[in-house]
Amino acid sequence: MNYDEVVRGRRSIRGYQQKPVPKAVIREVLELAMRSPSSLNTQPWNFYVVSGEPLDRIRAGNTERNLAGVPHSREFRVHGEYGGQHRERQIGVAKQLFAAMGIAREDKDARQDWVLRGFRQFDAPVSIVVTYDRSIHGSDIGPFDAGAVTNALVNAAWSRGLGCVINSQGIMQSPVVREHAGIADDQVIMICVAMGYPDDDFPANAVVSERKSVDEAAVFVGFED
Repeated sequence: MNYDEVVRGRRSIRGYQQKPVPKAVIREVLELAMRSPSSLNTQPWNFYVVSGEPLDRIRAGNTERNLAGVPHSREFRVHGEYGGQHRERQIGVAKQLFAAMGIAREDKDARQDWVLRGFRQFDAPVSIVVTYDRSIHGSDIGPFDAGAVTNALVNAAWSRGLGCVINSQGIMQSPVVREHAGIADDQVIMICVAMGYPDDDFPANAVVSERKSVDEAAVFVGFED
């Protein structure tokens, strides 16, 4: 695939084949992702690639603590509820997903099951926990660079036939993630990425989220019409 095909074709994947992902392919994906630009070439990112039993323990601990009402402990700043157009877009993609999955508005059990899938990192065979160096924590540069490398990661994965979904639900209970992924104290947990081979029979995988137009997003200054 060329670059346009990767970017236009990539979708968030929320249903996976239970098929192992070769370590060598993940290394290729990370190598490509790490070509991402970073501030002053600081490259503050690191990756904890988790699979198998350690990932199962993270899923279980994350789910149990969330269901027990333990407050989330994500290590990035959260903003609370969205409003305005941001909320409308959030609701829009939720409607797309629920329609694809046949989840009715009044079906509380199905909606709860969907939330639990997020806590389980969508049962993907691999989770990549993206961290950045605590020594630069407190500025926006570390999170900015971590976001850039995560975008590059999901596109590189797609180019290798792998699907991903960037998932903050999977790191809601950071002590669980730290323990079972062996994350060093000098790292800040930014996000996790569920990864695996897409299950083509999983309806939500066909959903392509709507995007606002360039005219809505961009202001051109100093150009002639």
